[in-house]
Amino acid sequence: VQLQASGGGLVQAGGSLRLSCVAPGSIFSIAPMGWYRQVPGKQRELVAAITSGGDTNYADSVKGRFTISRDNAKNTVYLQMNGPKPEDTAVYYCNTDRRRAGSTWWSWGQGTQVTVSS
Repeated sequence: VQLQASGGGLVQAGGSLRLSCVAPGSIFSIAPMGWYRQVPGKQRELVAAITSGGDTNYADSVKGRFTISRDNAKNTVYLQMNGPKPEDTAVYYCNTDRRRAGSTWWSWGQGTQVTVSS
């Protein structure tokens, strides 16, 4: 079963964008979640994570600009992107935070493309 990420698109540098990702199943509420991104030729990297209790942490590259949040009633995790930069251009995915969960609990899905223009 795949995760469904949405909300991507073309945004100007300095603008804002909000990504959403819906996960199937009641297990979402206990899942430590993360937002990942990938550009061609590079490995997928974790940029933001949130525990089941709401504690968050971020990669240095996005700290202070991106905010991860979750709504367990809607099985949804969000990524608010404020002040995006061209280097944030990537396909964004959500899944469990592998560092805490030990593995990804769902199939990756197609992700959502974010393109930041300068």
